[in-house]
Amino acid sequence: MAIENITMPQLGESVTEGTIEKWLVKPGDKVNKYDPLAEVNTDKVNAEIPSSFSGVIKELVAEEGETLEVGAVVCTIETEGSGETSEKPVEAAPAKEEPANEMPAEGSLKPQSPIKREKGAASGRFSPAVLRLSQEHDIDLSLVEGTGRGGRITRKDLQAIIDSGEIPVAKPAQEEVAGAKEAVSTPAAEPATSAVSAPKTEIPVATGDIEIPVSGVRRAIANNMLKSKHEAPHAWMTVEVDVTNLVAYRNSLKNDFKQKEGYNLTYFAFFVKAVAQALKEFPMMNSMWAGDKIVQKKDINLSIAVATEDSLFVPVIKHADEKTIKGIAREVNELASKVRSGKLAAADMQGGTFTVNNTGSFGSVQSMGIINHPQAAILQVESIVKRPVILDGGMIAPRDMVNLCLSLDHRVLDGLVCGRFLARVKEILENVSAENTSIY
Repeated sequence: MAIENITMPQLGESVTEGTIEKWLVKPGDKVNKYDPLAEVNTDKVNAEIPSSFSGVIKELVAEEGETLEVGAVVCTIETEGSGETSEKPVEAAPAKEEPANEMPAEGSLKPQSPIKREKGAASGRFSPAVLRLSQEHDIDLSLVEGTGRGGRITRKDLQAIIDSGEIPVAKPAQEEVAGAKEAVSTPAAEPATSAVSAPKTEIPVATGDIEIPVSGVRRAIANNMLKSKHEAPHAWMTVEVDVTNLVAYRNSLKNDFKQKEGYNLTYFAFFVKAVAQALKEFPMMNSMWAGDKIVQKKDINLSIAVATEDSLFVPVIKHADEKTIKGIAREVNELASKVRSGKLAAADMQGGTFTVNNTGSFGSVQSMGIINHPQAAILQVESIVKRPVILDGGMIAPRDMVNLCLSLDHRVLDGLVCGRFLARVKEILENVSAENTSIY
């Protein structure tokens, strides 16, 4: 017999931790290699941890709701001999269903606030998620009693405190001195605590209202968007583009293309290709903020937003600058199919350097996107609409027009480079035609 460890897998290039949302096994269960063991989510993906071995579950080291760093042991498996050991961890696969044991919706919670009544009793080692949440809500971790293994403070502990509206705060220095003197003279006195109530929106639930539990994917989206808005100083820029020639060219090809290739030649493929080409000419747009430095990425990997009924996924077109319009159209189709069939892998969402969002598919004509952290910009491609336009010479004619709306991280990018980048994208799109543009 041998005891093997299952660890938290790397679920994304910039992902450093994951949260166990739900265990799918219990101690004593027999599992085969590649069987799913737990549902886990990060700020980028909702996935399953597969078993790297066949054997019997020995111990669940991590608890549901606990956030662990990549590489941390989540459970142990008893195997027969050591022949089951794989040379590298099995890649985590995306979960096809939402976790079943999410936190109840606001209004149905009855949180028990795990506030420690004695300062300094909490452990000094905290996960990045716990530290981040405590800083966002000004929670003194020395006043929190952890319910995790060995008294460790988990994200669930902090969320219960936040939901309760009772945020523990440290006592002023003079009060601590006074409290110390009182403790000397009255040994049996209970230690005092002070707490302030954080503002909380109370939403009355009336008959007929529907309370929707927050899923793991929805919470991950919310956390990533909040992180982006809190950390990145957003600025915006919009240009309008005359795509009349592009529309005519695409319409002349779409039927034959669909019959020959088996998938649609969309307008979006032309926009993605134009962005990839412009990024190659303006590499600063393909950068990320890294605290004490800016990292300008060599590869041009374009993230695209694909929505389901209740979630948003951001798969990546790798090396988009090296692909033809046909190649981009095929990859957009394949990635969208993976999302909607639940077959999108973690690797499909890794490495994005710039995001292009097809908001025009919903009829939107103007929007300001939230940057996909840690990228420095996102481009919203709005709906193509016919509008009367004054042409050179003063004539008015109906033209196919589209707005391109850029959100930028002003720590990394300035208006000059963004303006030139958008102008170049506009130039490329306005010059698409049968004479000078090949889709192959």
